[in-house]
Amino acid sequence: MAKGWLRALRDTPNLSDSVTVVGLVDIDRLAAEALAAEFGLAGVAIDTDLETMLRRTSPDLLFDVVVPSARRAVVAVGLAHGCHVLSEKPMATSIAEARELRALADRADRLHAVVQNRRFIAGVRRIRRMIEENALGRLTGLHCDFFLGPHFGGFREEMDHVLLLDMAIHTFDAARFMSGKDPLAVYCHEYNPPGSWYRHGAAANAIFEFSDEVVFTYRGSWCAEGGPTSWESAWRIVGTKGTLLWDGADRFEAKVVAGTDGFLRAVEPVSVPPASSEADTHGHASVLQSFVAAVRNGSRPETDGSDNIKSLAMVFGAIDSARDRRRITIAA
Repeated sequence: MAKGWLRALRDTPNLSDSVTVVGLVDIDRLAAEALAAEFGLAGVAIDTDLETMLRRTSPDLLFDVVVPSARRAVVAVGLAHGCHVLSEKPMATSIAEARELRALADRADRLHAVVQNRRFIAGVRRIRRMIEENALGRLTGLHCDFFLGPHFGGFREEMDHVLLLDMAIHTFDAARFMSGKDPLAVYCHEYNPPGSWYRHGAAANAIFEFSDEVVFTYRGSWCAEGGPTSWESAWRIVGTKGTLLWDGADRFEAKVVAGTDGFLRAVEPVSVPPASSEADTHGHASVLQSFVAAVRNGSRPETDGSDNIKSLAMVFGAIDSARDRRRITIAA
C-alpha cells in the first residue's frame, strides 16, 4: 500500500511540489531501502525504529501504512512527537482503541485522519450529489453486492473477520457518505464458505438501519470466483421517485416514475450528474490533498477520525452482531 501513497505524492503536482518525504521506516530495513530506490528517494533517512526516525527528522506529517495490529502504537508515537497522522484503514482494531486515538489526537492538537480512498472516486461522488439533489425523491434504501475471489496470501488470509474488517469498511463508508445518514443498528451473519482459502470470515450478509428510516443492505464474499463484481460493489439506490443502478465502474442506469396510472407505473430515464468537484475523484491523491490542505488551514479533513469512527463502528457492530446472533445498536 505504501507504493500507492508514494505514487500519489510523486505524480500529483500540488503534492509533489509541497510534500517532501524525509524518511522511511520498516521493521525490515531492506524493504525500506528497496522502496526508496524504486521511488528515487536517494536522500531519505532509513530506519527500523519509528521514534528514532521522528527524533532524527522532526517531520510535520506521519503516513501510517502498517498492518492493523500495529496501528495504535504507531499513531500514538506520531502524535506524541507532534505529527499530524494519516493512517491506512481500519482506523483501529476496536472501537475502544479508536476512541483512545481520538483522545490522543485531541490532546496533542493534531489531526488523525484515515485513508478512505474509495469514497474519493467519481461514482461515489456522483451518487452523493444525485441523492443530495433529491433526483430520486426521498432516499429509502441502499443495497450492494460485493463478490470477488482475490488470493492475497500473507496476513489477510490469517485474519479474523477478514472481509468485514479489511474490506467491507470501504463499502460501509461509501454507503454512509453517499446517503448522508448515520448508522443506528445492524444485524449481520458472517461465515467462512466451504472452499474458502481464508482462515476466518470471508463472507457476510448485513442489514443496517440508518437515520431517517433508510436501510442499507450488504452481501459480500472474498472467496466467490466466476462472477466478480467491481471492487466498489454493485449498487441499487432506491428513493420514493425511482431507482439508480451502478455497477461500481462506469455504468449507471437511473429511472424515475413518469406516470400515475397502471399496475406498474411508467418510468423514464434521468441523467446522473457529474461529481460536485472533479478534484475529489482521484483516490489516494484526493485523500492526501484533502489532508495536507486541512493541516495548512487548520480544518478537519473529510476522513478525520472524528468522522471515520462512525464507519468503523459499523464494522464492529456487524462483527458483534454475527458473534452474538442478534441486532446490535451502533455507537461510535
